[in-house]
Amino acid sequence: MKLLVVTPMREELNGFLQTCIRHGYAAKTAAIGRLPVARIPDLGITLARGGTGKAQFAVQTQHLLDKGGDWDLVVCAGAAGALAADLSVGDVVVATATIEHDYDNRFSTRPLPRFEGAPAAIDSLRRVPLASHSFKAHFGPIVSGDEDIVDPERRRALHQSTGALVVAWEGAGGARACAFSGVPFVEIRGVTDVADQKAPSDFEANLGVAMGNVAALILSWIDSRSRS
Repeated sequence: MKLLVVTPMREELNGFLQTCIRHGYAAKTAAIGRLPVARIPDLGITLARGGTGKAQFAVQTQHLLDKGGDWDLVVCAGAAGALAADLSVGDVVVATATIEHDYDNRFSTRPLPRFEGAPAAIDSLRRVPLASHSFKAHFGPIVSGDEDIVDPERRRALHQSTGALVVAWEGAGGARACAFSGVPFVEIRGVTDVADQKAPSDFEANLGVAMGNVAALILSWIDSRSRS
């Protein structure tokens, strides 16, 4: 499988890459078009940074798609704030759909833009054994928008209106680029905070754990595929 993993921030990329290295996988630096990437040949993973915000993430993901050849799957991997009450810091959410919550159309009552995750990837991720890991994997919608959610009322309203488990920024940008190019896409996020006033400090404190768990899920998924 040729897997393109795109993280918004360099810190998220580094957390993912360091976990792969700790598991004994070697990475090689390379470039796709104008963007530096890290290739992990034994895993079939190419790891790149997509930039912060939906628009920048879409631009850089599209560049990677245009210049990088054929990909079997693109993963937007990063951190997120929990909206659902049953999530814990360090848990991982696989998006069954990415919903663009800040698409504020006042001219009609059409639903928010919604991008379904790749069904085959989601189904196989559900079957990954995680008994040896300290985190839980959840499956459900992720909301995407260029807005920091740091208020309990806003968090509650967003959860009630969309049913999303977590909130993050860039997923809809990656989903749009992949939909445009006809490439399967899924968003996978690690929980760093509960989208309240402590979110900035909690994000910094928990980013390493969250990204390590995102990487651990993907590594376990690749391993389970190789055994089946």
